[in-house]
Amino acid sequence: MKKTITFILLFLLIYSCSLHNIYAKETPPAVSADSAVILDAATGQLLYSKNPDSPYPPASTTKIMTALLTLENTNLNDKVVIGKNPPAVEGTRLGLYPGEEITVRDLLYGLLLASDNDCAEALAEHISGSMDKFAAKMNARAKELGAKNTNFVNPTGLFDENHKTSARDLSLIMRALSKTPEYSKIATTTSYTIAPTNKSAKPRTVWNENKLVQKQSMYYYSGCEGGKTGYTIQSLHSYTATATRNGQELIVALIHDKNKTFFKDSISLFDFGFNNFQLTKLYSKGDLVTTYNRNKLSIPLIANSDFYYVKQKDDKSIPHLNIQNKNLSFKFFKIGDVVNKATVYFKGQNIGELKLSSGVNHTEKQILDSDVIQNLVMKNKYSIPIMAVFLTAIVIFTIRKFIYINK
Repeated sequence: MKKTITFILLFLLIYSCSLHNIYAKETPPAVSADSAVILDAATGQLLYSKNPDSPYPPASTTKIMTALLTLENTNLNDKVVIGKNPPAVEGTRLGLYPGEEITVRDLLYGLLLASDNDCAEALAEHISGSMDKFAAKMNARAKELGAKNTNFVNPTGLFDENHKTSARDLSLIMRALSKTPEYSKIATTTSYTIAPTNKSAKPRTVWNENKLVQKQSMYYYSGCEGGKTGYTIQSLHSYTATATRNGQELIVALIHDKNKTFFKDSISLFDFGFNNFQLTKLYSKGDLVTTYNRNKLSIPLIANSDFYYVKQKDDKSIPHLNIQNKNLSFKFFKIGDVVNKATVYFKGQNIGELKLSSGVNHTEKQILDSDVIQNLVMKNKYSIPIMAVFLTAIVIFTIRKFIYINK
C-alpha cells in the first residue's frame, strides 16, 4: 500500500512539473548599510528595501538636495560672490576666497565631484542668504517629494544630531535630481577644471569620487548616470546613485554603512533590480482606455499621460482599472479635457491613478438636445421651471468660465 501511494505521489509530482515552468527567484543581495533601497525611477516603486524609513545622518549625500535646489533655482552662468563664511567651513574644500567671483556651474562641479563643503555653503548663501533659510528650503522641498523621515540642518552633511534622512527619502531626492537636464552631464564627468578668478590666479581641478562612473575603476558600472558618496566619523558611509538599462532607470540608496562596501553593494543591488524586474508600459498618452456609454451618450476616454508599472520578469499578471463612476451627461467639455480618472490595481495593490481625457467635444447644445433633457420636457409638467433653472445654471457657469479665462 505504501509503495502504491509513493508511486502515485511521485507520478503526480513529475506530471505537474512537466505542465508548469518553475521560475527561480533570485535572492536579494545582503548589504552592509543599515538602511537601503532600490527605487524604480519611473513609478517610484520600491523593488528592495532594508529598514527603508529609519533615519540616519547621511553625511555628504546631503549634497544631492543642495544640487537639486541649485538646479531648480539658479542659472548655471550666474555669478556668485563668495561671502566670509564658506571659506572657513570644516572638511573638504575647493579653496574659495572671500569676495571671489565664480559661476554656479563651477560651484556645482566642486559640490558633486569633489564634495567640497565651501561650494555647498556658497550655493546655499547665493540661493537663500543664510544657512538656516536654505535648510528650511531643503526641508520644504523634501516634504514636497514625499520624504517623511528627513530633517536637514545644513547644505553640506557635516554631522549634526538633528540632521537625518532615510534611504527611501534619499532615493526620492535622487529621483528628482536625475530628472534635471544638467545633472547627469555634471555627475558623469571624470574631472573638471575651474578657470582662474579674480581671487585665484591658478586654475583648480576637481575629480569625480564616484567610482561607478570611472571607467578605469574595478567598480565601473555601465549605465550609471551619477551618484554621491558621503562620510563622517559619526555618520559612517552613505551612497546614492542612479543607473539606466534598456530604458529602465533604477536608483539605489544606502545609509549608515560601517564597512565601506557601498560601491560593491550598489552594483549588487542594481544587478538584482535589472535582472528581476521590468518596467512595462500599460498605456501611452492618447491611447483609448475605454468608452463612456450612458443615456445614449458615447465618449471615448483617453489616457492623459503614459502609465508604467513594474513587475517581476516572470510574472504574467496584468493590471486592472477601477474607473470612477461619474455622470458626464450634464457636463460640457472639449477634446483633451480631463473628465474622469481610473485607479490602477496590480495583484490587488493600488499602483497609481490614470487621468482620463475626453476624445470628443460635449457642448451646451448637445446637452440641451440630449434625450435626458427632452424626456424632462415631455414628461414633467414642471419642465419649464426646471429648464429655466438649468439654462440659468449653464449661463452662469459659462460667464464664470469666460471671466476666469480672461483674467
